[in-house]
Amino acid sequence: MTTVFESVAPTSPGLTERVIDLRGRMLEFIDGEVFPLEKTIDAGGPTAKEALGGLRAEAKRRGLWALGHPEDLGGAGLSFMEFVHMNEIIGRSEFGLLAVGSMTQHDTIMWNRFGTEAQKRRWLDPLVSGEYQWIGIGLTEPEVAGSDPTQMQTTAVLDGSGEEAEWVVNGHKWFTSWASASPAVLVWAKTDPEAKPHKQFSAIIVPVDTPGYTHVRDVRTMGSVTGRHGEIRLDNVRVPKDNLFGGRGEAFTIAQIRLGPGRIFHCMRWLGQMQRAFELMCDRARTRYAHGSLLHEKGEIRRYIAESAADIQAHRLMTLDAARTVDSGGDDRVAISLIKFRGAEYLHNVIDRAIQVYGAAGVTEDFPLEAMYRHARYARIYDGPDEVHRMVVARNLVKPDAVPPWRR
Repeated sequence: MTTVFESVAPTSPGLTERVIDLRGRMLEFIDGEVFPLEKTIDAGGPTAKEALGGLRAEAKRRGLWALGHPEDLGGAGLSFMEFVHMNEIIGRSEFGLLAVGSMTQHDTIMWNRFGTEAQKRRWLDPLVSGEYQWIGIGLTEPEVAGSDPTQMQTTAVLDGSGEEAEWVVNGHKWFTSWASASPAVLVWAKTDPEAKPHKQFSAIIVPVDTPGYTHVRDVRTMGSVTGRHGEIRLDNVRVPKDNLFGGRGEAFTIAQIRLGPGRIFHCMRWLGQMQRAFELMCDRARTRYAHGSLLHEKGEIRRYIAESAADIQAHRLMTLDAARTVDSGGDDRVAISLIKFRGAEYLHNVIDRAIQVYGAAGVTEDFPLEAMYRHARYARIYDGPDEVHRMVVARNLVKPDAVPPWRR
């Protein structure tokens, strides 16, 4: 199936001849190889692991592996904007990023900037090669509001002096990304309680085999059976002083460096999901006959198609504009927050309309829409809830000297 919007993609930085070729090859791989194995991977277990391993090997064979990672780490070295365009295609499947070694793209940006050379050789190199799928991220805690990270209660105290000093970490985390598949978790912990709120926290690398580290459970979310989010406890976990990631008190800066590009990648991935839902909706409308005509001949269904096309194109242009702002080093706070909360709404609405066109079949496991709908609901929460992003937009644009995006 060819994506409807592939032929009307606007000219954009990063959409080079190389990327256009890669997008075509990636589309063949995602639709032809990944789509058929989605249910197998989602079911988890040894069969899922085998299926994913086969896809990863095939992606490497086709030259589609780790496209956005730097060449010196074993990637293809695509620029930020080039990978933004790739993520639109990779995102057509929920498992696309895992299949082509790009799930950790925003983590690579973070590790390259803040990791020491020893830390990068130990953790980043095998991450890019595919030996590891993930280095877990431990931010959210069940006892406090995740939308206000200054409330985090996990602590890390430096014990001893000199090269023998160790961080002693105590805390409780959940929604720790891919904790059960990670060799280590990057834990955000309070190290300097007397500092200003956003300077109190540091990031510390905690290998999962460290005494005192406990993986409590995988947190199942809205029908998902695979271990994407973990609950962990850290009881007097001791790690070397050199496991400090970045500078002391820099945890929030590190998080923002990771989250900014990550939100762009999420929004382009959502675009792939919207386009897939749109294509499924049009396929159904062209072939389903009811009440005297095909569905696409009915006014209400035509409205669904037209509104979905408008939502997809609006989201695409807004996201590419935000990506250009990030790439140029401009103030991206408003642009990113705009696409995060509005894009989540567009994603939900397009998938919702597609389900409506399918009727009862749309909520069955016979079609991918029901799973896409469940995952779309996450979009309003992860990487910052809608309410916080709207607050960021309003707080910045109400200032007398504010420059809105349309005046940049």
